[in-house]
Amino acid sequence: MVAEIVARLIGAAILATGGWRLGEYVSEVWGPQLYVPWVLGLTTLGLVIGLLAAPYLSVRFAKNLVGQIESIPTSRILSTILGAVLGLLVALLLSIPLSRLSGWLGLILPVAISIAFAYIGGFLLSRRERDVFSGVISDDLSGDAAVGGNILLDTSAIIDGRIADITQTGFLRGTIVIPSFILDELRHIADSSDSLRRARGRRGLEMLNRLRQETEIPIRVFDVSHRNGLEVDAMLVDVAKEMNGSIATTDYNLNKVAQIHGVPVLNVNDLANSLKPVVLPGEGMTVRVVQEGKEPGQGVGFLDDGTMVVIEGGNRYVNRDLDVLVTRMLQTTTGSIVFAQPKRS
Repeated sequence: MVAEIVARLIGAAILATGGWRLGEYVSEVWGPQLYVPWVLGLTTLGLVIGLLAAPYLSVRFAKNLVGQIESIPTSRILSTILGAVLGLLVALLLSIPLSRLSGWLGLILPVAISIAFAYIGGFLLSRRERDVFSGVISDDLSGDAAVGGNILLDTSAIIDGRIADITQTGFLRGTIVIPSFILDELRHIADSSDSLRRARGRRGLEMLNRLRQETEIPIRVFDVSHRNGLEVDAMLVDVAKEMNGSIATTDYNLNKVAQIHGVPVLNVNDLANSLKPVVLPGEGMTVRVVQEGKEPGQGVGFLDDGTMVVIEGGNRYVNRDLDVLVTRMLQTTTGSIVFAQPKRS
């Protein structure tokens, strides 16, 4: 606010002075009798334009420019500068013989070649920023990551919360990396007007605090700017490729997209399914029937780990504990389903 006020005052002073000088010039050309109206009119016009337009031409323009620069990854800026410098060096070698040409060609061609090669060099290396700075990025987030690599957390995995329990068991090795745009997404979810989304966002922030306080695995926040035109999932895959890391998620779509790009994925749901106890046909167990099944005569219960048990002829035992024998087991993408029948006495 203060900067805009100062910009308005400075802009008004500069343009009012310019209007005053222009009015004096016009009165000298067109006659002294026009001195007062031209000087007064142009000075007032410059004052008004300066007060209204100065912030848009200075402060706000600078803020927009800084915002655009901040949205560009540091690696891309550095690679562009490096490419421009290399292009200028090549142009310098070519300009030495061209500068000896007589006339305007000896002046124009070296300048034109320098501009062209600087642009081409900056453009080419900006497109290969991952190759140029892949080693730098990997070293910057190394340390304990050399043991198990960098593991980037997705928003869904943070909100899910099971990643905190997994890290405490010691099965997960490496460095947990949380990109800054993931934190921004969590904050936006926690500030949502929808009560369910707000609760999910706050749960995710609580899980992050729990990770920092209770786990011994290194956790780092990776400051990376938003990349224009990319969604959060696309940016996460992009950063994982730059860091040669993996992604921990429970999002099915992100899982498939990351695999297409060759990024390793640690799917918490797949881990949970693989750790469920194996139930063999003929094995007996006790299940509480909680509801009727989709097919006539079926009853449905659940094991302690959440595995669904479909019981043939179990609809008569709803809200009762029932001894059953396992007949078969079906593995699906969402988990396991156990089929059983009541144990005959």
